[in-house]
Amino acid sequence: MTPDTEIDADAGSSPSFWRQQEMLLFEQVMSLVGKSLSPDVVLREMLHLLSELLGLNRGRVVLRDEGSDTARIRYAYGLTRKEMARGVYQPGDGVTGRVLESGQLTIVQDIDQEPRFLLRAVPRADLPPGPVSFIAMPITIDRQTVGVMACHRIRTRMRTLSDDLTVLRILSTLAGQLLQLQQSLLAKTKVLEQRNEILTKALQAEATRYGIVGTAPSLLKAISELERVSDATASVLLMGESGTGKELFARALHLASPRRDKPFIKINCAAIPDTLFESELFGHERGAFTGAASARAGWFEQANAGTIFLDEIGEMPLAMQTKLLRTLQEGTITRLGGKREISIDVRLVAATNRDLARGVDEGVFRQDLYYRLNVIPIHLPSLAERREDIPALVLHFLNHINQAHQRNVNLSQDALDLLQQQEWPGNIRELSNLIERVILLAEHPILDAHDIARFLPDKRRYEDRDQRRAPEWPSPPRAPHAAPDMQPPAPAAMAVRPYAPAASHSAAQLKAALAQSAGNKSRAAQLLGLTPRQFSYRWEKLGLQ
Repeated sequence: MTPDTEIDADAGSSPSFWRQQEMLLFEQVMSLVGKSLSPDVVLREMLHLLSELLGLNRGRVVLRDEGSDTARIRYAYGLTRKEMARGVYQPGDGVTGRVLESGQLTIVQDIDQEPRFLLRAVPRADLPPGPVSFIAMPITIDRQTVGVMACHRIRTRMRTLSDDLTVLRILSTLAGQLLQLQQSLLAKTKVLEQRNEILTKALQAEATRYGIVGTAPSLLKAISELERVSDATASVLLMGESGTGKELFARALHLASPRRDKPFIKINCAAIPDTLFESELFGHERGAFTGAASARAGWFEQANAGTIFLDEIGEMPLAMQTKLLRTLQEGTITRLGGKREISIDVRLVAATNRDLARGVDEGVFRQDLYYRLNVIPIHLPSLAERREDIPALVLHFLNHINQAHQRNVNLSQDALDLLQQQEWPGNIRELSNLIERVILLAEHPILDAHDIARFLPDKRRYEDRDQRRAPEWPSPPRAPHAAPDMQPPAPAAMAVRPYAPAASHSAAQLKAALAQSAGNKSRAAQLLGLTPRQFSYRWEKLGLQ
């Protein structure tokens, strides 16, 4: 049915017919409301039904612009886009503007006889010949007129005007309620967005205070968890891949806690020989062993009233795990060679890139210690989980490393984009090492994607990525009668940090890095994203001189 098609005269002369049409209209409208409360969905279809079922054509809903007196046609049926675009009104401007200004229903019996009727949206030539009426019903919210629901009415229909007015009054009231609900939802959404923005800025401020760079949701979630448990005394277990900044988070937890003015002691369990573990952690008395010329307080004793950070906790020998558990349970230590128990008050933060639960299953990590450490687990996101932070991290490293080496090297936008697309199995540590390598070897002050492409690691290093990120636990020692080819690897191999395989670098790469570092192995290791221990192990394994 076109906008000006007349309903069958015989059928349209019956009051019962119009009642059926009205009921059908209300049924359809309420069905729409039941599916969606959005004015965008309901109002246009409402105008469509007015035209199809009651012959009230070219319906439009005119609404005020937010914060302005100007109003324009927002929803319509039977009008083209150009016609809608022309429907802009000021208060008192034509019939529609007068309704906006006064808030009073206006009926024009014949638009040709009304000088105030502007014919702005639809020219008279585009309307059917003969008398055409115009009805403009105000839409109100809290007794304030916010818009107008209007339509054309062909006067030759056999339907009373009062019936049309009743239907329009009901629908305009419903339109006002929908618009009010939309305003309420938008206001609440805006408040929630503002609160989220405030919380995000607060978390970002906290991150900046701790020296943590980034705004990724996964990172902010970890910082939020850290903040919530900072006042507690329970042990915290930081879990995540190598290079995700566990020490930085451990220090942030210390700074956020009431112990911030007390000692913060960090220990890398992978760097302590098994024979020195007890002495390092708990101290020793004079004469406890050869060379112990004087008594020494261990790390736990030095951290008293503060925080102790045990990195790579999965590397701790089983014998020391038992002693550590006793210390955590009783709050006391006994120095090596001593007989006196010393009370301590220490907050323990442990970190690992191993799956401790799997270590428990394989019998290389104590179950009771695992549960003691796993009171408050916090997952630190990998760089793959926070790719949006890579540009900020790159700029942070550029600024810091340029200052440290008195350089002035910068990257173009396409270089930043390339870095953001890369895989980073070594996470932030690998990214930092690469930026330092780029700065030290840069041939231009501004590098583009082509310039830094040669510094990017070989994609073959990304193979078996999951295996590197969840390193295997070392196999327990086998019985002496085991076959030679089934013997465990050499002890040196076990001491290597497991985030990269032992064959991750070729002899040529090691030699090139050493040459670039003027023979300094620590520097060469840094260029390759390795620890000095890892570099030396690979060098010796390849039989290099």
